[in-house]
Amino acid sequence: MRAWEQARLDALTVDIFGFNAMQIGIPEINALQAKRMPNKWVSNMHMPSLASSESSIPVVVVHDFAELPYASQSLDLVVLPHALEFSSEPHQVLREVERVLIPEGQLIVCGFNPASLWGMRQVAGRLTGAHFLPQDGEFISLPRLKDWLKLLNMEINRGHFGCYAPPCRTKKWLNRFSFMENAGDRWWPYFGAVYMVQAIKRVKGMRLIGPAWSKNSAKRTQGLPATNKINQSKIEN
Repeated sequence: MRAWEQARLDALTVDIFGFNAMQIGIPEINALQAKRMPNKWVSNMHMPSLASSESSIPVVVVHDFAELPYASQSLDLVVLPHALEFSSEPHQVLREVERVLIPEGQLIVCGFNPASLWGMRQVAGRLTGAHFLPQDGEFISLPRLKDWLKLLNMEINRGHFGCYAPPCRTKKWLNRFSFMENAGDRWWPYFGAVYMVQAIKRVKGMRLIGPAWSKNSAKRTQGLPATNKINQSKIEN
């Protein structure tokens, strides 16, 4: 799953231009490694342990996802790899992201799809106690996420589904079900275990205009008669 997300993130972010990019959550995934922006940061809710820090990119900001410590309209790109699912206030996180994004700024969200084999396995794990994924996560369906983004004037640009194989713990069984990846993209594309959505912040009423090259002043107005000229012969008669 991490390999699939890394490949999709590299493809989505390589052509996004700007100055400031921020990844919020999951430092084990380097979501900004393909970016060419001069300023790139990673934030999380806690500092990683010494053992996990060797395999992850360094965290530069520690904060609550529901209260982003950034100025309004200061970021060109924000990536949320599974940050909404493990937040107690996912809608508030999106509101904060909308606040810190510049107009036409971009947002990328990674999430687990509840309408998938992995989602069914997670539901069964809550009943049996044998969890396949972290039990603290609350899966957010794609239609629900789209409604939230629409309320914040975030326009969906593109999206991807992936990881159609059953939830197996061993590489041996994952390889046996590898044929389902290509089949899933063609026959049941909306039932992938994970999804990735790219959205753009739209600002209503904003219009980009160029400089006023013509500096010619307005011409002087000329007066016009208000009535027609009276025939002099008619007055003499």
